Amino acid sequence: MSYLQKERLKYIIAVVLYGTIGLFLRFVNLPSEIVAMCRGTIGSLFIYLYLRFKQVKIDKKAIYNNRNLLILSGVCLGLNWIFLFKAYLTTTVAIASLCNYLAPLIVVIVSPIVLHEKWELRKLPLVALAFLGIVLVSGVFAKQHGSLLGVVYGLLAAFVFSLIIICNRKLQDISVYDRSLVQLIISALTIFPYVLFNNYGVSISIGLKDVLIVLMLGAIHTGLAYCFYFSGMASLDVQTIAILGYLEPVVSLLCSTVILNEPLSLYGWIGAALIIFSAFMSEK
Repeated sequence: MSYLQKERLKYIIAVVLYGTIGLFLRFVNLPSEIVAMCRGTIGSLFIYLYLRFKQVKIDKKAIYNNRNLLILSGVCLGLNWIFLFKAYLTTTVAIASLCNYLAPLIVVIVSPIVLHEKWELRKLPLVALAFLGIVLVSGVFAKQHGSLLGVVYGLLAAFVFSLIIICNRKLQDISVYDRSLVQLIISALTIFPYVLFNNYGVSISIGLKDVLIVLMLGAIHTGLAYCFYFSGMASLDVQTIAILGYLEPVVSLLCSTVILNEPLSLYGWIGAALIIFSAFMSEK
């Protein structure tokens, strides 16, 4: 296997792992915010140990120079996990993932203001298609109004995730590992007060299964996945990265409908296709 083939495989593994997070979250008998906080804590520890193993020094100067953007993106990462995990538990995994996947299109909308990039007129119809897709996925036409709260959580997750994308595009002269390490640490610190407030005086029962799944989500789905993800991004061309990235919502959709047996109406399938198509075409 060549070097590029190995890097492509790493990237695919990372994207597939991201797509299965909602599936495993369904089998954890813990509040979603606690799982999110553990994910940030364990994931940052994993990356730190990975850097030590690779004998890579943390660039403290680069971190200090980008401190404001790192703090903002870390806070947004924590909020993204809170909203996304709430969406996973309030609606289907497919709907939550598809809503969160609108983040790149939100960036397209606000890019003239925050990134000083010109609007590409050809992308405006794609934004409209994606909006139509989210309306169809929400279950309004299929009269599945119970999922509307999950859609709201998913859209909030997409909004803060779009801020993460913008912050990362503004970061300068800092390695992907340094930024990931700091962002994960800050995300865990962001979620911690919410965990205390939301669970004060609440009796929480933790079983061995819960511990194992949380450890897996932190070490494998966050720490290892981040290392594989950014390693692939540094080696593969932009087109390959964009195309392989669409495996995430597809995997989430398959996990939701095939493994969890969560229903998705005909309108939902059409909406999912519109969202994925719009996101794909916006990258071309």
